[in-house]
Amino acid sequence: MLSATSGTLRIGAGRIVPRAAPRVAAVASSARRDFLSRHRNFHNVNNARSLSTTQRPGYVATTNPNPPFGKRNTSNDTPSRVALIGGRGYTGQALVELFDKHPYMDLRHVLSRELVGQELKGYNKRKIIYENLSAEECAQLDVDAYVLALPNGVSQPYVDAIDQAEKGKDKKSLIVDLSADYRFDDSWTYSLPELTGRSKIAQSTRISNPVTSWFRGIHLTINIPLNKSMNSRDIRNIYQDRYAGEKLIKVLGEAPYVKSIQGKHFVETGGFTVDQTGKRVVVCATIDNLNKGASTQCLQNMNLALGYAEYEGIPVM
Repeated sequence: MLSATSGTLRIGAGRIVPRAAPRVAAVASSARRDFLSRHRNFHNVNNARSLSTTQRPGYVATTNPNPPFGKRNTSNDTPSRVALIGGRGYTGQALVELFDKHPYMDLRHVLSRELVGQELKGYNKRKIIYENLSAEECAQLDVDAYVLALPNGVSQPYVDAIDQAEKGKDKKSLIVDLSADYRFDDSWTYSLPELTGRSKIAQSTRISNPVTSWFRGIHLTINIPLNKSMNSRDIRNIYQDRYAGEKLIKVLGEAPYVKSIQGKHFVETGGFTVDQTGKRVVVCATIDNLNKGASTQCLQNMNLALGYAEYEGIPVM
């Protein structure tokens, strides 16, 4: 602006240009426009960065190469009948709670040798009595999906029986195995939705969804070498861009704590710290392995494979 006392043109916050020559004034005016343009662009880039982990309705951030499947990707609006094999354990109970609140998951059978004959608690859509069925009997159930919440090394008889019963059929039921038995089997999809191609999961009928034998609450401290010098903000921006729109991955500035993740359905990652060389970074992550590490991830996979919105029935952050 023109100063009434000095007769000079002020550009931005501090640069002073003499007023006398019209040509100089014109250059200054052009410089001011350039400055304002660059300032607006910088502001817009920063705004885009700050919003990169927030998904707008009907919008998927392009920085995520494997964006979530929202309601626009749904192909099914009818209930799916589900059999839960191994319903007594912690993961099985967590799944019962999620199925109870899901608008389309219709739990029909729950198996447990120890609880056979007892009524299932925590499921309010229908009365269910625990059953003790052989693998061959399970294979004859009239269901759309089986969830195997069994220890490692126990799933194969059930899978073999179901495969045999469905041999020659055009449509196969979905099997989600929560053990590690099929994680390296190429005929199964090892399914981590944020990493595995979601379109691949959506076309799968055999999904490996392994979990560990730990109870709940995992904290990881990961040391990563870098191929070029970077700072902590650079690393955080990479994570924010990669997981833009993800409702079950929360990118923080500070290091996450296990106590804040218990009972939650998402992963927290943060605490990005780069060493003095700029060539090595430490990243921290926490997860409730009964939820996002097991039952929540299982439901996420089932939603994708059965044609529902990916986050249907999942309490998101």
